[in-house]
Amino acid sequence: MSAEFEYMSGFGNEFETEALPGALPVGQFSPQKVKYDLYAEQYNTTAFTAPRAENRRNWFYRIRPSVVQGDYQVMDNGLLRTAPITEVPTPPTMLRWNPVEVPAEKTDFIDGLITMAANGSANGQAGIGIHVYVANASMEGRYFYNADGELLFVPQMGELVLHTECGKLAIKPGEIAVIPRGIKFRVELLSEQVRGYICENYGNPYILPERGPVGANGYTNERDFLYPVAAFEDLEGDFELVAKFNGNLFRCDIGHSPLDVVAWTGNSAPYKYDLARFNVMNTVSFDHPDPSIFTVLTSPSGTPGVANVDFVIFPPRWMVAEDTFRPPYYHRNIMSEFMGLIEGVYDAKEHGFVPGGMSLHNCMSPHGPEADVFEKASNAELEPQRYENTLAFMFESRYVISPTKYALEGKERQPNYLDCWKGIKKYYKGA
Repeated sequence: MSAEFEYMSGFGNEFETEALPGALPVGQFSPQKVKYDLYAEQYNTTAFTAPRAENRRNWFYRIRPSVVQGDYQVMDNGLLRTAPITEVPTPPTMLRWNPVEVPAEKTDFIDGLITMAANGSANGQAGIGIHVYVANASMEGRYFYNADGELLFVPQMGELVLHTECGKLAIKPGEIAVIPRGIKFRVELLSEQVRGYICENYGNPYILPERGPVGANGYTNERDFLYPVAAFEDLEGDFELVAKFNGNLFRCDIGHSPLDVVAWTGNSAPYKYDLARFNVMNTVSFDHPDPSIFTVLTSPSGTPGVANVDFVIFPPRWMVAEDTFRPPYYHRNIMSEFMGLIEGVYDAKEHGFVPGGMSLHNCMSPHGPEADVFEKASNAELEPQRYENTLAFMFESRYVISPTKYALEGKERQPNYLDCWKGIKKYYKGA
C-alpha cells in the first residue's frame, strides 16, 4: 500500500484522523476555538435520535464551513434519472444490454452518468437508482455530492481516485467503494478511460449481512473494509459544486475547494473493499445454493429478511455439488434482479452477457440458464470444477426495478435477448 493512499480498517468503526497534528479536539467535539482556526461542523446521515447502534455521524474540522457557497441554479439532468421512473411503462420482459461506450468527446464523471433503471422513491427514502458511469477526463474545478442517497461504485474498466471530504480512496475493477449520502467528492482518472456501475441507495445505509448459522467468520469481514485518512485541499479560485437533490441536478459557484477537512472523527465515511477478500461459502454436498450466500452488503427495509437492496457477487470459487445441476436453476422471484459483469463469463449466460453489460429480471419474470448451458450442464461429468477469471454481481431489491426510456430505447439494448431460451427442448414423452 503506497503512502499516498493510507487507510484505516474496520467496517462502521468510530474513526479519528488528522492531517495536521492536534487538529482534532480531545474530549469534546465543539470547543470555543479549534486549533489552526478551523471550523467545527457536524455531518449526519441518520437522524440525531437514531439508536446508538444505527447512528451515523461525523465531526469535521475544516478551513471553511459548508455554508460558504453560492446560490444553486438548476442544471440539465442529461441522462440522469431518479425514482420513481414514470417516463415509460415498466415491462415484465427480461432485458439485457451491451456495454455503454465511453464517449469520444471530453467527458468527466458527472457528464458521463447514465441511469439505466430505478425503483422506489428517492423522496420517500426507499429503493435504488442504477447508473452507469463512463468518463475519459478527471473532474477539473468541479465537485459533486448526492443528497438523494449513498453511492456504491462498482468499477468495470479503469482505475480512479475518489477525492472526498474524508480523504482519498483509490479503486479499480475487482474493488468497490461507497460514498455516504451528502459527502462531497471529485473523481480523478488514473486510466485514459473508465467505466463502471453505480447503485444509488435511497434507503437505509448499507450494513454487513448477518452470518446466521455460519457463525463468527466467513462472507465479509469487518477488518477488510478500508477508510481514508484525512487529506485536505486548501485551494482558492473559481470552482463549481454540483448537487443531486430531490431528483435533479443543481450547480453553484464556490470560491474554494470544499474538500478542506483537516481532521475528522466519526463513523459515516467513504470506504472501499476488495471483492477478492469475500470468503465464499458454497455447497459441499448437493443442489445449487440460493444467491443470498454471496451477499457483500445489504440495505435493510422495514421487513426483516427482505432487503431494500442486496449487493451480491459471483466470484471465482469451487463447484463440487454431486448429482446436481450446477448453474443457477430456472426460477421466478418476488425480488427483482439487476446484474452486471465485471470480467470473464457468467456461468448461466455464456453468450451475449459480456463485461460491462447488464441484465434485468424483474419480480416474477422467469429466468435461468440459456439453452446451451442447460444442455451442457445436464450432461457434464461432475468432477470438482474451479470457476476462474469471472466476477459478476447483482443488485437485488424488493421493489420492481423500472428501466428508463434510454435503457428501453437506446442502442445498448439487445432486442433478441429472449432468443437465448428459444432452443430449450421438450423432452417429456408421457407416462
